[in-house]
Amino acid sequence: MLERERIIEIVVAVSSVFLMLGAMMFIGSEYGGADSALSPEGGELLVGVIVGFILLLTAVGFVLAYLLNDPADGLDEDADAQNAA
Repeated sequence: MLERERIIEIVVAVSSVFLMLGAMMFIGSEYGGADSALSPEGGELLVGVIVGFILLLTAVGFVLAYLLNDPADGLDEDADAQNAA
């Protein structure tokens, strides 16, 4: 059985990917031409979605690392000991 933290990470990651795919599909349907070519405005929006996805996953990673860090793991003491040496 997977741990609680691992399940949270999986759900957040999959949700983020579905959000990005939905945004890409929306842009493709709204800014796609009759010949299946994407307009310049749509291309700019698509690049914006990709950059936003990268920033979103970075922020989610920091938040999950902060929220799921269990002081009982001893990770903080190990980091302090390495920094002191």
